[in-house]
Amino acid sequence: MAKCEICGKSVAFGIKVSHSHRRTNRTWKSNVRRVKANVNGTTKHIYACTRCLRSDKVSRAV
Repeated sequence: MAKCEICGKSVAFGIKVSHSHRRTNRTWKSNVRRVKANVNGTTKHIYACTRCLRSDKVSRAV
């Protein structure tokens, strides 16, 4: 679910390194919100990341 429908930003993977340098896998999930938006002249719910919402790439419906 953590995928932006506007820019395609999704989960990123990496490695967590502890103080003793033990390495374990970890994930960073994108900050995605479910919003009502105007898509092709119709109102529908989409998932959009907060970066796209902030930069007005999404036209919000009232």
